[in-house]
This record gives sequence, C-alpha cells and structure tokens, in this order.
Amino acid sequence: MDQRLPISRRNLLLGAAALGVPAALVGCGSGDTPAPTGGRSAGNLGTVTIGSNASDEIPKKSLESQVKAFTQATVKINTVDHNTFQENINRYLRGTPEDVFTWFAGYRMQFFAAQGLATDVSDVWREIGVDYTQAFKDQSTGTDGKQYFVPATYYPWAVFYRKSVWQEKGYQPPATLDEFTALAKKMKADGLIPIAFADKDGWPAMGTFDILNMRINGYDFHVSLMGGKESWTDPKVKQVFDTWRGLMEYHQPAALGRTWQEAAQSLAQKKTGMYLLGMFVAQQFPEADRADIDFFTFPEINPAYGTDSIDAPIDGYMISAKAKNVDGAKALLKHLAQASSQNIATKLDPGTLAASSKADTSGYSALQKRGAELVSKATHIAQFLDRDTRPDFASTVMIPSLQSFVSKPGEIDSLLASIEKQKANIFR
Repeated sequence: MDQRLPISRRNLLLGAAALGVPAALVGCGSGDTPAPTGGRSAGNLGTVTIGSNASDEIPKKSLESQVKAFTQATVKINTVDHNTFQENINRYLRGTPEDVFTWFAGYRMQFFAAQGLATDVSDVWREIGVDYTQAFKDQSTGTDGKQYFVPATYYPWAVFYRKSVWQEKGYQPPATLDEFTALAKKMKADGLIPIAFADKDGWPAMGTFDILNMRINGYDFHVSLMGGKESWTDPKVKQVFDTWRGLMEYHQPAALGRTWQEAAQSLAQKKTGMYLLGMFVAQQFPEADRADIDFFTFPEINPAYGTDSIDAPIDGYMISAKAKNVDGAKALLKHLAQASSQNIATKLDPGTLAASSKADTSGYSALQKRGAELVSKATHIAQFLDRDTRPDFASTVMIPSLQSFVSKPGEIDSLLASIEKQKANIFR
C-alpha cells in the first residue's frame, strides 16, 4: 500500500483518455473532489488537480484536511484505489495525468523522472530545503542531480503486536530467528494464529522477502538484487525462500484471499499474535486500542548483518510532466512540505511520521515515537521492494512470483529460474 536502492538513507532522522487509463482510474476512484479553500487569495493560481492513491479512509481524510488550508488555488483531488493507482502509474503518466500526483521517493521517483514523465522541482527545493535533512533530499533527487519529489511522511516496517496479549501470555520479543520460531510455536499451542498474513493485493509479501533478504544477505546484496545485478538463482536467494518456507506453517492461511486491512483487523481482534507490516497497521485499530500496539524489529538471522536494515518507505508528491498548472502545482507542493501540513498528517494518521525537520513531534503517540527511534537507529533503510526496483519488474514478475510461492512454497527452484529468466529480459 504500499506500499519502496541505489541511494542509502543512513540515519534518516539525523538531520480513460487516449490510453484508457485515466478514465479507468477515475472509474476506480471517488472522482474529482473539490477540496475547500479559504481566504481572499483563494483561486489566484486557478485550479490544481491531484491524482491521489490515498484511498483508505484515514490517509484520504489526511490529504483533504491538509489541502483545505491551501489558499492560493482551488484544488480537485481524484482519489483512486491505492493498488490500481500503483499498477497503472506508467500508462497514467503517459496519458492525461493530474498536475500533482502522490508517489514514492528513491528509485521509483528516479525511474519516471529519467523518462521525462515528471517536472523538475529544484526551485521548490531551494525554498523548502532548509526544512529537510540531506538524506531526504537525496531520496528526492533524480539521476541528473535535480529534484523531482517532495517528501511528506514515512513509516517503518516492523513486527507489530498487542501488548495486552503478550503480557497475558508472557511473550517476549525475540532476538534471533530461533527465538522467533519458538515464539510462533508457543502462540500456536496457545490457540493463536502466530503470524497475520495477507497478499491479495500482491505487495504485502514483498515486505517479508525484503526483511529476510536483508537479514540473511545484507543490505548491499539486497539493493544489488533489486537493481538487476544479481542472479535470482544464486544460493543466497534460495536460502531466503527456504527460510521463509520454514515459517509458512505459522502464517495465517489463505493469504491470497485476504487484504492487509483484514489481516490487521485479525491482530486488533486478538486472533493473531503478530504481524510484519508498515506502521500504517495502526489505521485498522480502533482509536481506543492504539495505545496497546507495540512492535519489534525483525530478529537477527545472520550475525554478520544483525538487525542493521529495515524498510521505511517515504511517501510524497510529484508534478507530472504534462501538468496544466505548473505554478499552482509548485505552490501546492510548497504547502504540503510545510511542517503545519505534515503535523495534520501525523495527528490524523497514527501510522505515519513527518518528513519535515520542523514538524512538531511533541504530539507523537508512543507508537510514533518508537517508530522514529527505530528508523534513527537503522544503519541501512530500504524503500520497499516495489519501490527499490523497476516498476515493470515489480508488477509483472515479482507480484505473481511471490503469490505463486505463497500458494506453493515447495516449488522454489523452478520459481527462481522463472524470475531470473524474466529479469534478464527486463534489465537489459
């Protein structure tokens, strides 16, 4: 629901139409929703349109609330189902896109910028840059050295659980894979499904692959594999899938028919013991229960790498190359980059952290404070599999491949051979 690299973010906190897709996207979304603006200057820059993947209730409300405070133009938001937006982004940007669109930092931003599908916003960065660390700027910079992205929020991936359940059962966060497996066995004996799991939309399983690969083979190998520079038939990759297969008996069954929201709700309902997901898992908990959420980083597998790497994707905004109102779009990006806008986001959405260094973190929940601490201590931070590699490889190869593995975890060799063959045709 992401929702992710050639760029490392060490210590982040330290510092249709013709092609049919735009019409299809409108059909899947809520349509053009005017976001109310106020003040005498409203509308001076005309109308700005946003193509938004913030389709879940809380993120959708968050964006609408931030835009309400923008007085320089009238804003219309076209909200599209998150997964549909992501899978159609390439054709969408080549068709008739909105002025501004929600997107992701790092490789996926660079990919479209390099194809001339995004507008250079380096002039925006000359005004907002003081509010961001160099690491965030790096993740917003294309291969040509220009900026094409404005970060808004980010969130770490970890293993989430309900404190009350763990206290009742006497569970402790595991430090190693053996301890993790032993904990899962204990949960199973106690009548819980140990690991909540869902992959109906194709991307959630990517997070499990990411963390296992980084724990077993390290961040550098993971980034190189995502960049098409390593073989998927390498024994190192097979070890990842072998390890994953050994954990499958503890996963929530029938994952391909379940959304991440449904899996998160099973955790909230105390039917499952833990869930590897982004911090946005909190969106599926009743507000009264959010203080009961805690997490641990996935445990060590290979002592050479320990727990030095995590996924912590950055979400934000870009301007399409075909934007009709570039001036209005840039003004909107400056507004969304302000600490005041991001404060709205982190207050409304318990699963996000603000990218701006000037954002007010005093109101962070205990969960948000723990999330910020986890990211600040990580040596290496990946953006997530479908953000760290080519979008065509992620969508056409990795989604069906991982779903195939989830369905038939015993057929690893043939699966990896197939991935490698397809990779060779894409990474040329």
